[in-house]
Amino acid sequence: MPDVGAGLVALLKQRGLTVAVAESLTGGLLVAELIRTPGASAVVNGGVVAYSTALKHSVLGVDAELLAANGAVDPLVAEQMAAGVRSALAVEGTPADIGISTTGVAGPEPQDGKPVGTVYLGFAIGTRVTNVALHLSGTRDGIRSAVVSESLRRLTQLLTD
Repeated sequence: MPDVGAGLVALLKQRGLTVAVAESLTGGLLVAELIRTPGASAVVNGGVVAYSTALKHSVLGVDAELLAANGAVDPLVAEQMAAGVRSALAVEGTPADIGISTTGVAGPEPQDGKPVGTVYLGFAIGTRVTNVALHLSGTRDGIRSAVVSESLRRLTQLLTD
């Protein structure tokens, strides 16, 4: 199986794009997978692990009313996390070209009324902001790993479509 992280880093380099990552349920695994690739520092600004719901608001700028009404596991929260991390991890005043986020429930218990395996990915590419819903099953570690793989695959797909 090809190394999706390395392929994405190569694509970002080729296009001269930078990426910033905001993670909740993946707890840093996504940015770790990106920076596993030698030379990733040319395109990866960094990552924020906003595991606490309060940090999603204070660090990433997610709307507090949205969080209060819907909880952290929500497609609009994923979108706002992705958009917010672009600015939160700006380099010398320049936001990252792309923001990517993960929020969801890895288990073992449901959260905010959402079942285990409910995950939302957020993507902010320039002014285009979107989300992808995933419904996964398996162990906590298996869900988190699948979210990392799917995030890399989906971003690569968005950039090549």
